[in-house]
Amino acid sequence: MRSWKQISLLTFCLLVLMATTPAKPAWQMKADYVEACSCHLFCPCYFNKHAEMPHCEFNMAVKVREGHSGDTSLAGAKYWLTGDLGDEWGTNKKGAWVAVSFDPSTSKQQRDALAPMILKTYGLEWGELKVQEAPIEISRSGDIMEAKLGGGQMAHMKLQRERGADGKGVVLKNVKYFGAQDNSGFEMYRSLDHSANVQGHQFSYSDRNAFLISIDTHEGEGAGMSAGSH
Repeated sequence: MRSWKQISLLTFCLLVLMATTPAKPAWQMKADYVEACSCHLFCPCYFNKHAEMPHCEFNMAVKVREGHSGDTSLAGAKYWLTGDLGDEWGTNKKGAWVAVSFDPSTSKQQRDALAPMILKTYGLEWGELKVQEAPIEISRSGDIMEAKLGGGQMAHMKLQRERGADGKGVVLKNVKYFGAQDNSGFEMYRSLDHSANVQGHQFSYSDRNAFLISIDTHEGEGAGMSAGSH
């Protein structure tokens, strides 16, 4: 009789533990971004419903630090986003165009898993969306950050860190990054070169907004880009 009571108590404790332990999200990733856009420092898109131009042409070089989608590990995957937010991202959740480039080292399973995650993170309907493959290089030397797509022929970012009043880097905290649930803060940079020539679209800028940021995004409702934009 005592053994049955012990088993029942063990079963009850197990059920309570299962009920109180949060389920592992179906997908999750922590990713490091190198990003630049056509707005001046700092990008007004994070506080308003319209970009400066009123377009926002951007490059984003991304490396996944850790993550999964189901049983697929996303660690080490690299992708690059080039596009234009356009003028309706903050009012109608519509972006003008975007090209998603996957590094050749990123497997088909990782690409298939990342595609919906990328779309979910930004929550926009794109007027034009194209996918391609091209080598992605990301390097850092002191205050200079550089990223190349297709050897720099398809897209290029060369960024210089903003030193700040104390000579150290400037980091903007407590600002939402699109649909990511959490981020490390925006490490302020300024573009020395920010350019692209991809899928029929070209742009080139310098002395514009740029930053580094690490995001944590996962299954479930996102935080939104800013308090009043989405």
